[in-house]
Amino acid sequence: MSSHHFVKEGQEPALIIANGASCSYELLTEIMEWSPLLVVLDGAYQRVKELGIKPDVVIGDFDSITDTNDDIDVEFIHLTDQESTDLEKGIEYLISRDFRDINVLWATGKRVDHTMNNIASLAKFSEYRIVLYDDFNRVFVLPQKYSKHYPKNFALSLIPLGKVTNINTKNLRYNLQNEDLEIGIRSGTSNHVLETGIVKISYEQGQLVLVENRSEV
Repeated sequence: MSSHHFVKEGQEPALIIANGASCSYELLTEIMEWSPLLVVLDGAYQRVKELGIKPDVVIGDFDSITDTNDDIDVEFIHLTDQESTDLEKGIEYLISRDFRDINVLWATGKRVDHTMNNIASLAKFSEYRIVLYDDFNRVFVLPQKYSKHYPKNFALSLIPLGKVTNINTKNLRYNLQNEDLEIGIRSGTSNHVLETGIVKISYEQGQLVLVENRSEV
């Protein structure tokens, strides 16, 4: 376990650093500080190393890594499966280590196809609590019943992965009442919290992603 870890494994979300756009160093260190296990996808390994951060595990096919001799305390896991994305490999590894809560950084930006795939991957693992962070957003699949306190005017978007039925919301500027959202047909982007207080969201079937836009706070 690396020196940046302060808690017992399993108590706090593990952290995956993917190979998208870098976030601020402040966000990186804030989330990393309480992560009991740090997994880095091989495409991000060099950038992470340049920041002076030592991961616990590096996962990938290692096409982009030429020298690992200096990192004798790092576990390198070579995976060549082409049927799953690098992020999915990282998530599956952490699930095998009995983690149910996982934070992910550097999963957005740079390449649109990778960003879309990374968000879509949330559907595959919706029974786990996986959150994608960048400097502007927090992205995760909602449980069928959700409530949380938000400040007035906080920006929220509801993005269906496929079709989501019988959605009901409370305390949003544009509330939904027994309505459906479907990708490519109707989504719930750029909504806002009506008044400071509890926002409630529920739905019947499907998988609904919530995007918290922190840049408008």
